[in-house]
Amino acid sequence: MRNLLSLSIILFCASTSFAQNKQKVNIEHATVFLNGAELYSTAKINLPQGESEILFTNVAGNVNQQSMTIGADNQVVVQSANFQNNYLQDDVASPTVKAMEDSLDKLNENFDGLKTKITIVTEQLLVLSENKKIGGQNTGISVAELQKMMDLIGSKMGSLLQDKNKFAKEQTKLTERIEKLKQQIEEEKNKGFQPGGQLLVKFYAPKSTSTNIKLSYVVPSAGWQPTYDIRVDELNKPVNLFYKANIFQNSGVKWDNVQLTLSTGNPSEGANAPELQPWRLSFYQPVQNYGYMNSKAPAAPMAVAGARYKEESLSASDASSATMNDYVQVDNSGIATSFDIDLPYTIPCDGKQQLVAIKTYELPASFRYYAAPKLDKDAFLQAQITNWEDLNLLPASTNIFYEGSYVGQGFIDMRNVHDTMNISLGRDKKIIIRREMDKKLRSVKTIGSNVRESMAFSISVRNTRKEKVNLILIDQFPLSNDKDIEIEDREAKDAEVDDTNGTVKWTINAEPNDTKNQKLSYTVKYPKGKTLSNFR
Repeated sequence: MRNLLSLSIILFCASTSFAQNKQKVNIEHATVFLNGAELYSTAKINLPQGESEILFTNVAGNVNQQSMTIGADNQVVVQSANFQNNYLQDDVASPTVKAMEDSLDKLNENFDGLKTKITIVTEQLLVLSENKKIGGQNTGISVAELQKMMDLIGSKMGSLLQDKNKFAKEQTKLTERIEKLKQQIEEEKNKGFQPGGQLLVKFYAPKSTSTNIKLSYVVPSAGWQPTYDIRVDELNKPVNLFYKANIFQNSGVKWDNVQLTLSTGNPSEGANAPELQPWRLSFYQPVQNYGYMNSKAPAAPMAVAGARYKEESLSASDASSATMNDYVQVDNSGIATSFDIDLPYTIPCDGKQQLVAIKTYELPASFRYYAAPKLDKDAFLQAQITNWEDLNLLPASTNIFYEGSYVGQGFIDMRNVHDTMNISLGRDKKIIIRREMDKKLRSVKTIGSNVRESMAFSISVRNTRKEKVNLILIDQFPLSNDKDIEIEDREAKDAEVDDTNGTVKWTINAEPNDTKNQKLSYTVKYPKGKTLSNFR
């Protein structure tokens, strides 16, 4: 029967040199929240009878120690556990830093090679110089032979001097590159890379045995952000929505080939509901400043809380002929929605976002065009989707693709969606819209103590597409916030008018090469001598 430890985890400050054994735990599963992640690790160890201490490595750094749970089977008892960040291990450097340091090692090797070459050339030049002196002192050599030897020495020295200058220039360039790379490494190290941790655990075994260790804990330096690709191949066909996630982690350990669960939960928000306390008023009294005192409150004891551990198989089958939908299970039975991804992923410990596919939805949709020419003269194609509540979507940015081409970015905010979700698919330049003031009907008249200012607009919609289009045309009447300002003679034939916000809406059906015309007019009456602040 598995024995589950729930005890206080204290900071481990003593030396770990007395640990009997080191054991690396394997991170097999990660539940990634919108802010934070819960990691599940396993290890199999052999224990002698009695008490033993094992130092577990490949543990994340700065874990939420209240969330830590350690389990063992075969009647093994977990007696105590001490956690610390491991700043001394060799693999705590950022992957980016490691890559830079590898490059620095190669540059230093090249620099040493050039240094050796310069030394060899210097020695050769020294030998030639000595031979030149000897040749000059040897009177038994004819003038012709002496000249020939001097020419040979001069030629060789010239070649060696050229090589020495070349090597020296290369050495200077390498020195500059080495110094710049060292500066980059220092900058990268100052970015707050999180080192890993280690866990010293004391076990008691009633007899010599092997035991399976399961370790879980929550880390704050991880999370995911949703994003969507929306693709429409052609009108009157379903909308394809690709649900994706940008996952990042800087936990101090690499997530190597792990199973992922993405959760819409956020443990950092806390679990307790807020409770109002009595609101008591008092008079304000200025605080007199008598100086500052530095003090630190004692740290509260940290305890391990129970946490679930996934017992499912962590293996994944061949995905060569399948879609991501075959490898993702959606569980929305609880408070938060979770996506279990059966395919393993590797997430480096560098804080950079890794794009992961979650789910693909094929959504029945109706299509319409939408235009508000007072703000923008273009018509926008929209896909209207109902029954969107079951999609488990979060507010996020969208990448829009229409007829195989990238249109641009949008945003879905589920908090502002009601019965129908309208997804904009971009502008359609084949629908030409004009909104112009009708100068013949434009007038300003003073009657008694009031001014009557009349406005009129002509709006035309021309369909140059080869098929019929349905378009929602939006404009507005002004509203009054003052009893002395009155809106009169409102006219918008065949339009729906919302008196609460002044919106005017026409539903237009335009055949190919057809033009539809609408008119909007109204009169504003206000006192003479006053000026309307935002009338035009």
